[in-house]
Amino acid sequence: MGRVKIRYYVALKGRGYWRATPRMQAAGFPSSVPCGPDGAGAWKVAEEWNSRWDRVRTGQESAPKHVYPRGSLGEAFEKYRRTESWSTDKKPRTREDWDRGWRLIEPVFGDVAPGSIRFDLADRWYHHLKANKGVREAHRAVKIFRALWRVAAAMGYCDADRDPSQIVRRETPKPRNETWEPAEVARLVKAAWRRGYHGLAAAIAVAYDTAFAPEDVRALTFAQSVTDGRKVVFVIERNKTGREALGTISRPTLVVLDAYLERLPADQVPTSPIFRTRTGAAYTKNTFGKDFAAVREAVFPGDRRQWRDLRRSASTEAAAGGVTGGALDAKMANTISRSAFLTATYLPNRLAMVEQADEARRKGRKALGKNKRGAKVETLRPGKLKQSISGEAK
Repeated sequence: MGRVKIRYYVALKGRGYWRATPRMQAAGFPSSVPCGPDGAGAWKVAEEWNSRWDRVRTGQESAPKHVYPRGSLGEAFEKYRRTESWSTDKKPRTREDWDRGWRLIEPVFGDVAPGSIRFDLADRWYHHLKANKGVREAHRAVKIFRALWRVAAAMGYCDADRDPSQIVRRETPKPRNETWEPAEVARLVKAAWRRGYHGLAAAIAVAYDTAFAPEDVRALTFAQSVTDGRKVVFVIERNKTGREALGTISRPTLVVLDAYLERLPADQVPTSPIFRTRTGAAYTKNTFGKDFAAVREAVFPGDRRQWRDLRRSASTEAAAGGVTGGALDAKMANTISRSAFLTATYLPNRLAMVEQADEARRKGRKALGKNKRGAKVETLRPGKLKQSISGEAK
């Protein structure tokens, strides 16, 4: 057999190995990769690892935290993440869902070949997750495992019809049904403002009015706000569905938003994120949830309702107010068609539908309020809220 010269490749006792340098190992590559019997097949494997290192070295690809063995489920997932189908066709929220599920899959199955995973292993894995992570996370992990298995099968890693998780009987998590009442939202807004979370206070008020999802509120920019001469409207493309949505805001919310915007530096660009932390940094998913939890605990100790429950509150109020299906669709952006531009004739037509849902919410709040007992809690009013803002606690 003729001698070949391949970078980082050595042959020992008839077998080939790809040997990583200290710099490569620091970047996450394994110290040695078995390539098989010394020959064309082993040389091809070594060249694949060289190509991968070149992509990392030149900045075309991020350094791996872990390099998965050849033929493993982890390798299949990494290949999938480098495709256009992953980066372009999947929405950010969907990619987040896959990554969240993968964190539960990877420790057990990341380094193994899919075809070697037996049903009993998949069954034990699922029940371990259910006992330690809860029904919802275990359900999500199996859902992503099944989706990834189909992808791996399409790439030739396994047989599509032999997914061991298909025999696992999952327990369906109970749907969330928590909501926030208007007076509770007002208390959250005031508490956030008085504790210095000015961006969060404005974001809570905007989220409640617009019924946008948490990730959509967090990503709002100045360029997404428009006005028809009567009210301010946020126009977005929903991160999860890609559908366009209009979000109207009330006068009390506008008071909070204006007061918050006055505190921001004057050199904001249209694409800048609106809502910031107390340090001035743009909100991330983690800081958003952390600050909201801190305010919620201060106002409602022990409460476990979440930011996303504000959106459910909107649909509950609208349903109680007798909203029509089309108006609710326009408000929640669940079944509307996608549009590239907002035109002068388009905004009034869509806005009218959204305002029908807003009016239904107002009626629904009254109807729901009649069924509540106990002392009334102060609600948001422009005048009083302005006084609260100007006289915030130091």
